[in-house]
Amino acid sequence: MSTDRTTTAGDRIELRGLRIFGHHGVFDFEKRDGQEFVVDLTLWTDFSAAAKSDDIADTVHYGELAEQVVAIVAGKPRDLIETVVSTIADEVMADTRIQAVEVVLHKPFAPIPHTFEDVRVVTSRRREPEEQR
Repeated sequence: MSTDRTTTAGDRIELRGLRIFGHHGVFDFEKRDGQEFVVDLTLWTDFSAAAKSDDIADTVHYGELAEQVVAIVAGKPRDLIETVVSTIADEVMADTRIQAVEVVLHKPFAPIPHTFEDVRVVTSRRREPEEQR
């Protein structure tokens, strides 16, 4: 699996603004008190079979995908959001129907003593052609 930033052209599913309470950060108070994180997810997959069959079983179920992401972000506390975003990407790519994914993890309430709009980390994964179904 490649971590290069290029993605596959074609069909995609986007899940934007998924808000999740988690306990990630390098400071003790971040792990103790927690804060809201926001996830944006884009995945590339061929959904022509689903379009033809009109059957949820023939596509990536974005409700189940959201639950998977929530379980990671609301789960085990991590020091770095880079670890969290990478875990999300790796778990999503476990579904072999997914050709590529880009995950953005926002930490809008990061403990920075200056005015800022957002902190976000971004990662992507792309399946090599020989890895695709």
